[in-house]
Amino acid sequence: MFDQDLAEAGSVRVSDVFRFAAGSGVLEGETPVARFVRLADLLAANSGTLRWRMKGRLDAEGKPRLDLAASGRLMLRCQRCLSDLEWKLEIEAVLLPVRAGQDMPEDELENDEADVIELDGELDVLSLLEDEAILALPIAPRHADCGMPEATEADSGIRGQSPFAALAGLRGRGIL
Repeated sequence: MFDQDLAEAGSVRVSDVFRFAAGSGVLEGETPVARFVRLADLLAANSGTLRWRMKGRLDAEGKPRLDLAASGRLMLRCQRCLSDLEWKLEIEAVLLPVRAGQDMPEDELENDEADVIELDGELDVLSLLEDEAILALPIAPRHADCGMPEATEADSGIRGQSPFAALAGLRGRGIL
């Protein structure tokens, strides 16, 4: 079910996610943020680690479920003042694995309790964790008490003019 050789090589894979869920398998670990290349590209710094845990189970109807939980601190860039912003990542997701090509009933697709994930049986846990972390990031992170950057003396002359003043000058010369 779990390939230990891949875990030592920096990858965590579950070879048969359906057996993993039926057997109530549990995987957990602590992975450096720098290991997640796509996530690290979105951060101000790639320091720190993510703690994670994935547990398999069968629901009341006998369908496989994966409970994924992760936490950590990420360094984002404040979109207002452009300084570093420490952000607490907390993920709790319930995933419903289905075999590739399997038709999903509409009631499962409309159910917000679990997200459907299509698999051929094998699952790269760290790739899934990275996807969930990216989806959890705020669109425009900013400090709660952050103000706009202060104007400099060079900016003060520009701020006093209307943004349309240059266009008015062109219009007066017959260009517009």
